[in-house]
Amino acid sequence: MGKDKTIKSRFRSKSEHSLDSKGRLNFPSRFRDVLAQYGSGTLMVTTWGKHLRAYPVSEWEMIEDKLLDQGKEQPRMASFIRLVLAGVTECNLDKQGRILLSSPLRQEIHMGKDVVLTGMRDWVEIWDKDAWQLEVQATRDNFDSFDEGLSKLGIL
Repeated sequence: MGKDKTIKSRFRSKSEHSLDSKGRLNFPSRFRDVLAQYGSGTLMVTTWGKHLRAYPVSEWEMIEDKLLDQGKEQPRMASFIRLVLAGVTECNLDKQGRILLSSPLRQEIHMGKDVVLTGMRDWVEIWDKDAWQLEVQATRDNFDSFDEGLSKLGIL
């Protein structure tokens, strides 16, 4: 992903936000700047386990193609592919830099008003704040269990 050499910025870091009464999310300006490099003000948002994933359209199309073309060759992937593709929603930035997270998207992951966005290079994760805090605590509690994997990556 991110094979376009003109795209230099990445989605990075974490920020906390509150959805308005209509489910609109103020997409951070640093993330809007990255999205602009993809030449679109549109994000493809889908459920992904306990959170949502928001992709620039071109990144999403690569994921979608891989899932549909190669995913069917993987055992037990059909239901995952169906869930992720059926749940995708096109979300356009409005003039205030907000995206509307539809009620079905929010309900699918039990999202409340307070959310956490995490930049993951080519996509953005959108978490319910309470779910994010549980995820972070579980990771901290098991931090040493990552040593082997980090060592294999040459990071430790």
